[in-house]
Amino acid sequence: MAAFRAPAVVMSRQILVTSALPYANGSIHLGHLVEYIQTDIWVRFQKLSGNDCHYVCADDTHGTAIMLRAEKEGITPEALIDGVWREHTADFADFHVGFDHYYSTHSDENRVLASKIYLSLKDAGLIETRTIAQLFDPVKNLFLADRFIKGVCPKCHTADQYGDNCEACGATYAPTDLINPVSTISGAAPVVKDSEHHFFKLGDCEAFLAEWTKSGTLQPEAANKMQEWFASGLSNWDISRDAPYFGFEIPDAPGKYFYVWLDAPVGYMASFARYAADRNLDFDAWWGADSKTELVHFIGKDILYFHALFWPAMLKFSGYRTPTAVYAHGFLTVNGQKMSKSRGTFITARSYIDAGLNPEWLRYYFAAKLNGSMEDIDLNLDDFTARVNSDLVGKLVNIASRTAGFIHKHFEGRLAQDLANVELVQAFQRGAPAIAEHYEARDYARALREIMALADRANEYIAEEKPWELSKQPESMDRLHEVCTIALNCFRLLTLYLKPVLPKLAAEVETFLGIAPLIWRDADSLILRQPINEYSHLMTRIDPKAIDAMIDANKQHLEPTPAAAPARHAEAQAHATSPAAAVPAAETISIDDFAKIDLRIARIAEASHVEGADKLLRLTLDLGELGTRQVFAGIKSAYAPETLVGRYTVMVANLAPRKMKFGMSEGMVLAASHPVGHKGDAPGLFILSPDSGAQPGMKVK
Repeated sequence: MAAFRAPAVVMSRQILVTSALPYANGSIHLGHLVEYIQTDIWVRFQKLSGNDCHYVCADDTHGTAIMLRAEKEGITPEALIDGVWREHTADFADFHVGFDHYYSTHSDENRVLASKIYLSLKDAGLIETRTIAQLFDPVKNLFLADRFIKGVCPKCHTADQYGDNCEACGATYAPTDLINPVSTISGAAPVVKDSEHHFFKLGDCEAFLAEWTKSGTLQPEAANKMQEWFASGLSNWDISRDAPYFGFEIPDAPGKYFYVWLDAPVGYMASFARYAADRNLDFDAWWGADSKTELVHFIGKDILYFHALFWPAMLKFSGYRTPTAVYAHGFLTVNGQKMSKSRGTFITARSYIDAGLNPEWLRYYFAAKLNGSMEDIDLNLDDFTARVNSDLVGKLVNIASRTAGFIHKHFEGRLAQDLANVELVQAFQRGAPAIAEHYEARDYARALREIMALADRANEYIAEEKPWELSKQPESMDRLHEVCTIALNCFRLLTLYLKPVLPKLAAEVETFLGIAPLIWRDADSLILRQPINEYSHLMTRIDPKAIDAMIDANKQHLEPTPAAAPARHAEAQAHATSPAAAVPAAETISIDDFAKIDLRIARIAEASHVEGADKLLRLTLDLGELGTRQVFAGIKSAYAPETLVGRYTVMVANLAPRKMKFGMSEGMVLAASHPVGHKGDAPGLFILSPDSGAQPGMKVK
């Protein structure tokens, strides 16, 4: 009989896909893998659907951090990034991330393209030079980027703040405004030096960017975030760094180097350029201003600013095409908390593999959590074990293991020639278009829910038909043959639908069934009269002991790190450790001034991470009859949000509300921290908590 034909997926698209470039200064961990697995699933679906889709990426290899690490290890930066490239490519391969080309930003192609883009922007009048004052490390003889400077906030006097903004009070400032700044590289007191820098005039691109960010290229929540940044004004972007620096020298500025964030995204182009040259593809057809192809970037939400503002502006005004879509995802937590080295939940990709865990288990679990939004996802290890064992072993593989043996035992290893009843298989086929839409929309969680609902129906069918009983009845052999053939056709369709997520398992099923590699239009057909191979076990259950071994392998008994690294000479050492240098003198106030401060007991009703902030948590504080207040507190390094809910603390209740870029902060939580240079063994940050019996709204006297 004729098979049911599902509506055809009509697609003939040309798509170039990228993931953000991993920095060549560390190992791939499970947080990274969220993005690469998400991207790989989407790319595999596009290829199964018949689209001309290419997936390129590269290691991000430039910057001061790379230079300093290489120096510490006694090797050249080139040797360092070469070793990291090999490590990264091995990790990605083990998790079945199928790049068409994986390259390095330290390449001739990238040097040429970055220089060409820069010169085009300069010709367009979008590059300016001006002299700026910067902090300079007199020990290392280099200018310090903001992240290599820490000190005391000039506004609220909170210690241990980076050189551009305070995450305690939200103030922004120049690094030269910090009180008692310290180089985190050497521990020395930096000095101020002037230097000429090159700036990309991003503000001149605002009209284009305002239109582009509203054009559907971004997720709605990302587009809304853009409007906040437009409201605060677009600043011109410093794209140069002074020697010594590991990177590309600016063509017309000896001793000046491209800031890593200029040449890193150009690495997408450079990787494709190498790939295109190897395969005789037309680079301009994909990257030219008039290109009809699609360009899709997958990124983390923490680098949205670069990909939704700097990058499209660079491309537009240097004569290249802009992205078709930029898809941002959220962060990964483990067991509901930020990944932790001390708890062993800062899990490297390699330790997962070394523990004997199947990488497709993680691919499936991440897919079951991803819905195409910017929401954070959680890897709950107990749920991970239960879901994989239930869905993949108890439901999916179970279909084949319960029926395939009868085909070889009774029917010489060949499926039935025809089926009298195909309603169940047709229901499976009708699911293909909707599942395809979910993959296209990156709503993998919904796709997997529908696939597993079909798996449940197949298992219900097997339970109702009881092939193990039919096999004992000679008169039921035809029925047994049909039941097993229907079940294995359902299994084949489920495998097809899961192939973007589970490519290795799909290849093993294709071998078992003796069929060609599955493509999406195979949902239209059945397999009949097909000889199959003997069934061998396709997937095992997760052993909780393997999870424990992985956690143990990642646990690090961390020694507290001083705020300043050991200095190279006595003068710098004295500055880094002197209490006078670490703690600024505070002006005295009168008792009348102090009486103005309204300190109240508050219960932490809610706590959550703040998108785009390294140190802030968003707290909802319950003050009893006084209502609730929203406060942004710079305590993320010490507390996971869920550990704070229900706790009591002390807050300044009459502090004037302050508008921060993350929202309105309506008070201040009191916390204690060690001064810069502290070398003790105790943790570095504590919220102040009242004794038991305190109630929300009580006044602190």
